[in-house]
Amino acid sequence: MNNFSGNIEQIYTGCLSQGAYYIVSGNEAAIIDPLRETQPYLNRLQQDGVTLKYIFETHFHADFVSGHIDLSTQTNAPIVYGPNASPNFSCIQAKDEQEFSIGDSTIKVLHTPGHTLESTCYLLKDKSGKDIALFSGDTLFLGDVGRPDLAQQTSGITQEELAGLLYDSLYTKILPLADDIIVYPAHGAGSACGKNMMKETVDTLGNQKLMNYALNQPTKAAFIEAVTDGLLPPPKYFGANVALNKNGYGSFDDVLKAGLTQLSPQRFSLLAQNGDITILDTRNSESFSQGFIAGSINIGLKGDFAPWVGAIIGDINRPLILVTDTGAEEEAVTRLSRVGFDNILGYLHGGMDEWMKNGNAVSTVRRISAHQFAEQFEAGISKVVDVRKEAEYVAEHVKDAFNRPLANIQQWMAEINTDEHFYLHCAGGYRSMIAASILQAEGIINFTEVAGGFSAISQTNIPVTDYVCSSKMCY
Repeated sequence: MNNFSGNIEQIYTGCLSQGAYYIVSGNEAAIIDPLRETQPYLNRLQQDGVTLKYIFETHFHADFVSGHIDLSTQTNAPIVYGPNASPNFSCIQAKDEQEFSIGDSTIKVLHTPGHTLESTCYLLKDKSGKDIALFSGDTLFLGDVGRPDLAQQTSGITQEELAGLLYDSLYTKILPLADDIIVYPAHGAGSACGKNMMKETVDTLGNQKLMNYALNQPTKAAFIEAVTDGLLPPPKYFGANVALNKNGYGSFDDVLKAGLTQLSPQRFSLLAQNGDITILDTRNSESFSQGFIAGSINIGLKGDFAPWVGAIIGDINRPLILVTDTGAEEEAVTRLSRVGFDNILGYLHGGMDEWMKNGNAVSTVRRISAHQFAEQFEAGISKVVDVRKEAEYVAEHVKDAFNRPLANIQQWMAEINTDEHFYLHCAGGYRSMIAASILQAEGIINFTEVAGGFSAISQTNIPVTDYVCSSKMCY
């Protein structure tokens, strides 16, 4: 039984696999790791009739831009970091084990370096002093721990040394805590900040002690080896997001205003001719395949939109012009801003309908159903390129298919024999259409994309295999 009479709300954003936290005790509130857009928090504070006392940051996030600066400006609530942070704006840089009162509750700082040097967890205590919940940031995930390689370049410390710090943090600061404490991590399955996260977003510390592989290593050396094994390179935009979170950024309201600039087809066409500007088409894969502006990159809003924009486009300063479904413009700009893509020049007013009414040309993607693919497979088809992650491919794939993960498209695209036709698929059609758009923007058109991806293909009689022939890993 605890004496916490307040409220803890996890505000989870699926696109980013990210959890922000809204904590109320008495007439005071705290927010941990807020998203870029702050109006929902301001609305909630007003609705609940409470004052925001603190904004806690667990570390300098790499995978999204926090709303800490705007929120502090709008509410006068101070931003709190743990030791070693030293951002380029006003904040409270707390000491390890320093405590902050929220109503009749307390939040205790636990400095837990390893994922980054400033990484900090926050331990919520009720009015009697009992530990209630741990907001573990990227130090402890459910089923995993934070990757220890992201701070190498800025800290001059190797990933093995960072993993050693992470071990010390977990085994001396976290594991001694009571089993009934609720763990609220900053991320869940799908985030690139870890490699083995559970789909659940809340758990007890006791259960994590039992099943989390990183918390059950026999030695420090074994822990270091386990958490550094199999790490994929971080997405290209991670470093830029860290810099924004540490050094500051433009107001979200200003970004939104600029991004919602209406561009006529004539103005859009002129901008599209500038090779330094990227046309980002955020419609679904089916709509895109049936007609798009030549040179567009398709990354659909109805999916892991922002992370894929970061991974594929990479440069957060690159100017963008948007093609969206009517009414989806604000959502697109908002989600782009969450990963630091603020240089949005506007969107095509009236969408593709208006573009075509003005007699402008469109391109298409050659797309077939899984049933048609099966028929052509039986007749003896050309190469099959599977753009899913390697782990997905290893689990099961079309017989004799080549694995070429989407995240690495800039590397493997150069190896393609453009005279040889190939088929392209992913799991459901989202990633393969991203790949198709990039290929066609580069002038590679001798391919056919399979709608529905492996999910649909697996329902046909096409032979599949669950083992990898190493010779098939090369194009």
